[in-house]
Amino acid sequence: MLSLRLPRLFRVDQIPQVFREQGILFGYRHPQSSATACILSLFQMTNETLNIWTHLLPFWFFTWRFVTKFYGTNIQNDSYSWPLLVYMGTSCVYPFASSCAHTFSSMSQKARHICYFLDYGAVNLFSLGSAIAYLAYVFPDTLMHTLFHDCYLSLAVLNTLFSTGLACYSRFLEMQRSRLYKVLRVLAFAYPYICISLPVLYRLFLLPGDSALREATLYHQKHIAMTLLASFFYSAHVPERLAPGRFDYIGHSHQLFHVCVVMATHLQMEAIILDKSLRKDWLLTTSKPLSLAQISGAILVSLLFSLINIIYFSAALYRVSEHEGHKKET
Repeated sequence: MLSLRLPRLFRVDQIPQVFREQGILFGYRHPQSSATACILSLFQMTNETLNIWTHLLPFWFFTWRFVTKFYGTNIQNDSYSWPLLVYMGTSCVYPFASSCAHTFSSMSQKARHICYFLDYGAVNLFSLGSAIAYLAYVFPDTLMHTLFHDCYLSLAVLNTLFSTGLACYSRFLEMQRSRLYKVLRVLAFAYPYICISLPVLYRLFLLPGDSALREATLYHQKHIAMTLLASFFYSAHVPERLAPGRFDYIGHSHQLFHVCVVMATHLQMEAIILDKSLRKDWLLTTSKPLSLAQISGAILVSLLFSLINIIYFSAALYRVSEHEGHKKET
């Protein structure tokens, strides 16, 4: 009879420092798990299980939204919808990459870092997708055809490169300079988010009385509020920091962070779809839709340099390991 044995779990004092999470005491997987054991852990309650599923299930939801939105449409000849296509496509990429990173991050110390390097790249690709959608549909009337409007896409691409590089670099400081690494990690995602959100923030705080876009504005407000809540959980490590060991499996901050991020993306998506519909006539008469060259160029440049960042920092992991090995020998 075929029997399936689930992998053994460990306490925080039984695993290397790099795998430990603040306030999480039990439920750790083996720090050198096989790929099979990692996949089996999806169906075993560990302290990573809900981290995986809180992004794996939304991946399928956003994929369903993507398919149903564009099924049967002549997208090839509808250049006005191309930015939404890119945005909704990247909204499927980041939860899938995150769920994979959490699934396979216990294979080894190097694998853990590389998994999260790829995760950071996917998050920043989504950030660029959001910027493309904002530029196409959300920019307030008074900022159209300004220097900021003209430079916005280039700024968004530069932000993805900065964010990916800084987030990857911060992992090298995780053990030696934990406070600095936390500051850099938060900065790596907060700064680009604020930059690409400036058109939305301008609309919310300086143009609050546009009744025609009231429904879209409400979604934008909820999206900002949910993002702030996600940032709080990500940086504060609450509630597990207040009661270590009580939230190891269910309810710790990273799970709550994932839920808030997914909700924020859903609200953002609804806001963008509403803006695309409500502002279509005005946008088509006052500005040209983003060209295929602009969209594909931004995506390709971001992908290329993000991959260069990821490859560089992945190779640096091996250089650091070799250097530490030589130190021990001498």
